[in-house]
Amino acid sequence: MIRGKRELKGRMNRMRTFSLISLTGASALLALVLAACSPGNSKQMGPRPVPVVVGDVVRKDVPLQVKTIGNVEAYNTVSIKALVGGEVEGVYFREGQDVRKGDLLFKIDPRPYEAALKQAEAALARNLAQAKNAEEQAKRYEILVQKDYVSKDQYDQLRANADALAAAVEADKANVENSRLKLAYCTIKSPINGRAGTVFINAGNVVKENDIVMTTINQITPIYVTFSVPEQHLSDIKRYSARGGLKVEAVIPGDEKRPAQGELTFIDNAVDSTTGTIKLKGTFENRDKRLWPGQFVNVALTLTVQKGALIVPSAALQTGQSGQYVFVVKPDYTVESRPVMVKMTLTDESVVEEGLKAGEKVVTDGQLRLVPGAKVEVKNEHEASGTSTKPQAPNNK
Repeated sequence: MIRGKRELKGRMNRMRTFSLISLTGASALLALVLAACSPGNSKQMGPRPVPVVVGDVVRKDVPLQVKTIGNVEAYNTVSIKALVGGEVEGVYFREGQDVRKGDLLFKIDPRPYEAALKQAEAALARNLAQAKNAEEQAKRYEILVQKDYVSKDQYDQLRANADALAAAVEADKANVENSRLKLAYCTIKSPINGRAGTVFINAGNVVKENDIVMTTINQITPIYVTFSVPEQHLSDIKRYSARGGLKVEAVIPGDEKRPAQGELTFIDNAVDSTTGTIKLKGTFENRDKRLWPGQFVNVALTLTVQKGALIVPSAALQTGQSGQYVFVVKPDYTVESRPVMVKMTLTDESVVEEGLKAGEKVVTDGQLRLVPGAKVEVKNEHEASGTSTKPQAPNNK
């Protein structure tokens, strides 16, 4: 009897302990559920801000340019040929050497031409003497014929002989000048300032008169850049060039940071009907000799400069069904979709006519995850704000 009462009492104690444990677990679970559903935690579990990169909308002067590809051409090109034949006695420059006007380039053996000059001078001297004697005789017979001492036929014969010898003297003088000129041609000098090219004839070779090119000299200071633009730009080019010289920039591929500066100096007199383009030339001083004949360059012809244009980074522009738009970051770090009207696009910047104001910030990277009203986190806050201390984003709580 006593034993049964003890077993019953132990069973009741175990049941009470189990009930307390179950009640404690349920209370803990209820506390977790209530904590998860509290207003503060519901905000912490909301959408996270979208990380973006922004740029500034600014006002500045923008050049109105026409861009194309051009080709560098020598200002002058001279192909050196021998004007007399003979053996090349010497070459007095190196390939690729800068030469000045009047510098000696080649020399052809002058001895045959020196002999020809002496022969021509001797013939001139002989005919001069004969012409002088014939003229004296003609003068004497002119007096005699007036007194009827000689016949008129004799006088006419002497007069004709004197005139013929005078003509022979003039021919001899021309022959002497021609011989002197050929002798001078034996010394070939540079006709311009420039840079010599490949030498095709060396000392000891025999050349013919006006046969092959011995070398080529290109004048590269100054130098031309030739380029073509679509004919629809012709009216603007003519209008702006009438106001003053138009600037031309030549950008060498791989050296974009140092564009060469020149001026538009030539507009072709006709549009190429096969391509619909007009040929232009810019003249560059090229003192540093960075531009080289035959080189391809990127050309920018500046027509005018638009003062105080509204500039936005080109990376901020997006295209939708209604046209182009940008995401504008507002002071509360939310974004707004704003339609814009773009006037022209430069390399990294675009000129906007409507839709933005100077000082606003637009998203340039991260637009794919954005919708109007979305919260953003600016990753380039230092660069965009121009301050050294990053401002804190508004608290989400």
